[in-house]
Amino acid sequence: MRTLLNILWFIFGSGFLLAIAYGLAGIICFVLIVTIPFGVASFRIARYALWPFGYTIVEKPSSGLASTLANVVWLIVAGWWLALTHIVTGVAQCITIIGIPFGVANFKLVPAALWPLGREIVERP
Repeated sequence: MRTLLNILWFIFGSGFLLAIAYGLAGIICFVLIVTIPFGVASFRIARYALWPFGYTIVEKPSSGLASTLANVVWLIVAGWWLALTHIVTGVAQCITIIGIPFGVANFKLVPAALWPLGREIVERP
């Protein structure tokens, strides 16, 4: 079932476009060198945005104060508008019954968009 949902998400749920956007953001972050940790997080979110069904986001136990401080910078610069975009898109997709799983997938991307460092994406059992 999750394979079917991932394929439909890729085609109709904007998964491909989200993955490209996060991938471009990652490339820009790598070019700017100082923001390489954000680039790594962007590539991780791009993979998750491409195939969200069957995966979940969990806190990394090893993350510390540095990732928290970097997340505050991320939240101010980019995180709030990325999260807002996912929320608006999720609400729009939840209007139809068929779009509800895609809306839920967008809502699952909100924590990663707000606070990407110190999290990892794991396969759901």
